[in-house]
Amino acid sequence: MALSERSSVQGSVKEVLREFQVSFFALTRLPSFPWTFVEKDLQSSGSSELISQVLKQTCLHPLCRKFPPSVRYRRLFLSQLIRRLEASGCEPLDELYDALAEVVGAEETMECYKSYLLPAGGAVSLMENIALISEGTTGLVTWEAALYLAEWALENQQVFTGRTVLELGSGAGLTGIAVCRSCSPKRFIFSDCHSTVLQKLRDNVRLNGLSEQTTPAVSVEKLDWTAISEEELREIGADVIIAADVVYDPDIAGSLAKLLSIVLRCSSAEVLPQVFICSTIRNLETYGGFKQQLEAEGVGHEVIPAPVNHVFPYNRQSAIELIKLRR
Repeated sequence: MALSERSSVQGSVKEVLREFQVSFFALTRLPSFPWTFVEKDLQSSGSSELISQVLKQTCLHPLCRKFPPSVRYRRLFLSQLIRRLEASGCEPLDELYDALAEVVGAEETMECYKSYLLPAGGAVSLMENIALISEGTTGLVTWEAALYLAEWALENQQVFTGRTVLELGSGAGLTGIAVCRSCSPKRFIFSDCHSTVLQKLRDNVRLNGLSEQTTPAVSVEKLDWTAISEEELREIGADVIIAADVVYDPDIAGSLAKLLSIVLRCSSAEVLPQVFICSTIRNLETYGGFKQQLEAEGVGHEVIPAPVNHVFPYNRQSAIELIKLRR
């Protein structure tokens, strides 16, 4: 094999291993993994080396020991690897069956860890709820718009560097933690209003080593959009305000539009905060109604171009829009 061809193959293997790792820790749907590459490698090489490397980057990786994905997910993932290895006729891997033995019969819980790998190294690890809606709230899982907004933030770090950032409806905390880890804000305020979400949010913030004593200084606040006053908003003193996947209910959208109009109205032109709202457009009527309510409150907006780099795994067929508000 020529040197250039060998380098190309090695590069492809490296990319595939990275894809497996990113997808595995984010609990991405198993059919989306690059299984075809694995099957072709097993057939052409006659070796289980690639399976061994995949295992080291997933179930045997230190991150999996510290923040393990759900028991069921790991069991299904390992079963996929075993099925392909056995079908190839390659030599069995003891460590593969040992890993499966660890999860077979292990107790499943309603919560598990998801880890989102960052381009500069490290990961945002979150305890999330397996059910999409739990305890009357959607805030215990990471939604697509949060991942989209985090990707945009990673490409536009200057928006956040040295600033005080307020996040509305922080949910599980993915976007805010990614901003804190990668964008060097001066201060970051996570907020939500549901007590269960707030407790989980505090846990996730601590899990990622953030607190009032760290840099940036971080706090988690209960914030009721219908009750917060102009004076309280001035005390927060946010230079940047962000929110992801908060426009999904007409009543909530109305409260949000009123709050954002107050934010922009009570700020002087010299220190007007930058406000970014990212939404998965599930219902055109609800989203259109939110924009109309903003206009009725005297708030304009512009659509911000999508992030270029695909950092996190999520459904990119979804209609997601990021807007920047203006007075």
